[in-house]
Amino acid sequence: MSDLTMIEAAAERLAGHARRTPLLSSPFLDEIAGRRVLVKAECLQHTGSFKFRGAWASITALPEAARARGVIAFSSGNHAQGVALAARMHGVRAVIIMPSDAPRLKIANTRALGAEVVLYDRAREDRDAIGAQLAEERGLALIKPFDAPQTIAGQGSTGLEIAAQAAEQGVSGGDVLVCCGGGGLTSGIALALEGHAPGLRARPVEPEGFDDTARSLAAGTIRRNDRLDGSICDAIVTPQPGDLTFPIMARLCGPGLVVSEDEALRAMALAFLRLKIVLEPGGAVALAAALFRPDAVAGDAVIAVASGGNVDPGLFARALAALPEGD
Repeated sequence: MSDLTMIEAAAERLAGHARRTPLLSSPFLDEIAGRRVLVKAECLQHTGSFKFRGAWASITALPEAARARGVIAFSSGNHAQGVALAARMHGVRAVIIMPSDAPRLKIANTRALGAEVVLYDRAREDRDAIGAQLAEERGLALIKPFDAPQTIAGQGSTGLEIAAQAAEQGVSGGDVLVCCGGGGLTSGIALALEGHAPGLRARPVEPEGFDDTARSLAAGTIRRNDRLDGSICDAIVTPQPGDLTFPIMARLCGPGLVVSEDEALRAMALAFLRLKIVLEPGGAVALAAALFRPDAVAGDAVIAVASGGNVDPGLFARALAALPEGD
């Protein structure tokens, strides 16, 4: 089980390899939200998302012999690219299992980073089963996208940075909104905040129709999504919260928040217009909640994690075109 000591150790291994991403702000966003909005720009991390942190932490924690045989991962794109880059930096092979409907940019980038890509149908095939079979056949170490202690620890390094940066900004209390799929980033941040900024509370944010974490937290037990395809927020669509991540979130996180796809697109456009950063829909839902769910958020300031920016140009253009006049 991940804990603060493991997160701090992962952060030490990440030092000099991961970027310390900035905490950005804009008075225009503050006006929309009715409070200070601070955006943790993980879209500026290596490979365009926070996933590099967990990949690096996991690969560096492997025994040398296991690492030399190579690694395998399953992902819609961001974890794929994080693992592919971390593996290449260690000089080991990587096999990545990706859904066939993943954005073409993410598939192309993963291959460009030197990984072998195996495509599957996310609506009909079980990626966990495919990954386990290939790992056994080829002797590869499975790097899970969220439900593994070292993955959670690596993602938790984001929370250590948030705690330090929030203190620098004079923010000691309130909500930290986190784009949530399986809960690796959310649970890692929650653990880091518990130890270094106990006045800050992590809150998972999901798209409508794929709110398994919000429903699970409300019910007190894990709930599944009815479907796994059809969302532009593909980066954070998972079957259900993880067996490791859910107990952490249930203990430390506030209630989940849910936003619409249109709100995610509007947040993407506002992030570009006001902060000059590029977000993908799944990486923009936390900012969307900060801007468009003000009554559900606590604190004089809100921190939103912009978790990824790997978006196809056509979808990004759609987001910009949908921005209402006056924003």
